[in-house]
Formats: sequence, structure tokens, C-alpha cells
Amino acid sequence: MRHVAPTRDALDRRVLASPPLSHWSRFAGFIEGEAWPDVESLNDLWPEPSGFRFARQDAALFADGLHYEERIASLGAIATRQDNWHDLFNAFVWLRHTALKRALNARQMAEIGVMGPRERSRPQCALTHFDEAGLIVTLRDPAMLDAWDAHDWHRLFWTYREAWSSGEARVDVFGHALLEHALTPGKLLVGKALVVMGEGDAIARCAEAIAAGDVLRDPQELRPLPVSGVPGWHPETEDEAFYTSAPCFQPLRPGRVYPPPLGSP
Repeated sequence: MRHVAPTRDALDRRVLASPPLSHWSRFAGFIEGEAWPDVESLNDLWPEPSGFRFARQDAALFADGLHYEERIASLGAIATRQDNWHDLFNAFVWLRHTALKRALNARQMAEIGVMGPRERSRPQCALTHFDEAGLIVTLRDPAMLDAWDAHDWHRLFWTYREAWSSGEARVDVFGHALLEHALTPGKLLVGKALVVMGEGDAIARCAEAIAAGDVLRDPQELRPLPVSGVPGWHPETEDEAFYTSAPCFQPLRPGRVYPPPLGSP
């Protein structure tokens, strides 16, 4: 079933006080305001010079005949629909994580060069899944990765809840569709994760790996994470039973294995 986000008038502004939207507080005014921002106000947020701009998606824009990704690569123009949550969150991600977005665009263009504009390769599917629902998860404790490998959600989130609360384990939401879903109060969110073990700038490490083609070569590389299980991210995370009863906590599918995280030996 296609997700339908609340209208701007019907939006419960309390969702902005909880993760993941609380992590995007820089842009809260564009979400909670009564009027939709236009592309000009979004373009004012780019650092100078960025090489990119948001362009109103209309017939005049499409007259160039370019593919969405090609328009970004050749003109720096990011097609953006007016009055649209999905594209608004996409703009926020471009503004915050430009290097990641640039890397995804370069990889998409390389695949389009091979497949053409109408066919999609396995790498393109992986790149799109991450763009829409991506998470970057930083872990330090290998035991947490073991729990994740087994889909032992109770152990990952409840046993190790202090690690999530202290920041020893961290989630950065990258996918703009996932941010759009977070507008619905109480919605159970599941993202597609790249994992980085150890210290350092996990987001920069992922951008480098994507640009080099070291990751996102197949959708099966991405780890599903019911991110609503992170303590404090859903109203029921204080209830231990949540981790064994909520439908987002799915068992491991037989034969399913995950690749090692970035930063592993």
C-alpha cells in the first residue's frame, strides 16, 4: 500500500520533537510553517558555491529531455515538486549530506551509461533503496552486530539499550522517504542500513565507499533495521514486550546473510 503522508494542515507538529525528525531541527521551520517553502528559499540554504540548485519540476524543466539523474550531473539541477513532502525532505538531505548525494548520482550515471535510461541494474536498485530508506549505523561493539546478524531485536535494542542512549551506537537517517514516513505519529519505521564499525566520520566513510563502488552493488548488501526500536524513537520502546510483539521486528529469513560492515578487518 502506498504511503500517504499527512497534509500540512493536518500535521501533528509533535513528531518534530522525536527522532528521527528532531535530528533535522535546522529545517523545522520549513516543516511546521503554515506555508510550503518555494525552491528559491531552499536554494538560499546552499553554501557558496555548491554547484547544485533545486529547480521547480514543471513542463518547462522537462523540456530539456534529460533524465532526472542526468540533469543533476550535467546541470546541477535537482527537480523538486512544489508542495510535496517527499521532495522537500530530499532537499534537506541534499543540503546536509551533499557528498553522499553526489556519490549516489555519480554511481547512477555510471549505471545509466551501461543500462540506458529505461533499464535498471542491481546496483541501481541498491542505490535507490539507500537513497529512499537509507540509514548509516555506527557500532563499536561486535556483539551488537552479532545480534543484528541473527535478527535478535530484543538483544540488539533492549539488552544494549544503554549503548544506543549513550551514543556508542548511533543511527543517522539518510533516506528522504523514511523521513517522510516519520511525519505519521507512531508509525513503525524500517530502514536499509550501511554499517560502520569503530570510530571516525561514518558518513564520510560511506560517501567514499559509495563513490568508489565498494558498496551498494546489490540490494542484498543493505541490512534492514527496524529503527523504531532505538530507545526513545517510538513511544513503546520503554516496554520490553514491544521488541517481541511489534510487526516490524521480523525474524531472519533462512539463508539470509549480510556482508561485513565498513571498517571491519
